[in-house]
Amino acid sequence: MSFDEMDVDTIWMDGEFVPWDEADVHVLSHGLHYGTGVFEGVRCYDTDKGPAIFRWEEHLDRLYESAKPYELDIPYTREELTEATMELIQRQELQSCYIRPIAFYGYEMLGLNPSECPEQVAIAAWPWGAYLGEEALEEGIDVAVSSWRKHSSSQIPTNSKTTGAYVNSVLASLEAKRNDYVEAIVLNKEGNVAEGPGENIFLVRDGEIYTTGLAESILDGITRRSAIQIAEDLGYTVHDEATISRGELYTADELFFTGTAAEVTPITSVDDTVIGSGTKGPVTDALQTKFFEIVEEQPTEYEDWFTPVEM
Repeated sequence: MSFDEMDVDTIWMDGEFVPWDEADVHVLSHGLHYGTGVFEGVRCYDTDKGPAIFRWEEHLDRLYESAKPYELDIPYTREELTEATMELIQRQELQSCYIRPIAFYGYEMLGLNPSECPEQVAIAAWPWGAYLGEEALEEGIDVAVSSWRKHSSSQIPTNSKTTGAYVNSVLASLEAKRNDYVEAIVLNKEGNVAEGPGENIFLVRDGEIYTTGLAESILDGITRRSAIQIAEDLGYTVHDEATISRGELYTADELFFTGTAAEVTPITSVDDTVIGSGTKGPVTDALQTKFFEIVEEQPTEYEDWFTPVEM
């Protein structure tokens, strides 16, 4: 569904609520030319207790931390961004939505050093279903290992959610789609598994769960952290600093992606090699079921993961 087909009409931008079609930046904005911006992707779920933003505080933490390497001083407090996001959801009467905060260097000059450019911040929210398709959550997806490698943290900070760095993900995703796969898996410079273009990856072997560690050039995904905790709460052994070789993908019992957009999505084949039984595996199913139970019911033991939105 395109934005024009969605019932959304407002964006918060630089301290003001503006009409959706008027949320513009100058064509010579520094962030447009050099990718000097940071962003977050956050979900608000329609829970049994009303709309609630999932792990908002952790997303805010990462937004401010992502800005530090670029000396991007976000000119709004956490409280101001929270208040703006709440009101944005309320104004558009969104029971569930995807939230996109972004901070970037704006228009002033176009030298590489952005220190003279103003810092700009915007927040948008819109309805967005399953990123990889509703059927993917149940049936799983076919993926391929990309020929594009994930950049190293010595080149671009991999734990900073940087706008410009996502050209790497775009290339991997385009290649996968061009070859009739739903998504890609990206290897790091050493040739080991990093992650998906916009997802972290988990492997199941002999009933234990493995996920690539931060040293493997991955983003410290917030859904990844959630999946690790849920899995441990369910009694699984989780190896969260794993190094996973490409060959291990093909012999895994189960594979799945996690991410704010992807949520918990099974992977049923890699490079046309069937994974496990070729269907959503039992460990993936248990974790996915618990994840959606949590975001639908807001159980007491996970209530600190939610920021309620008063409608």
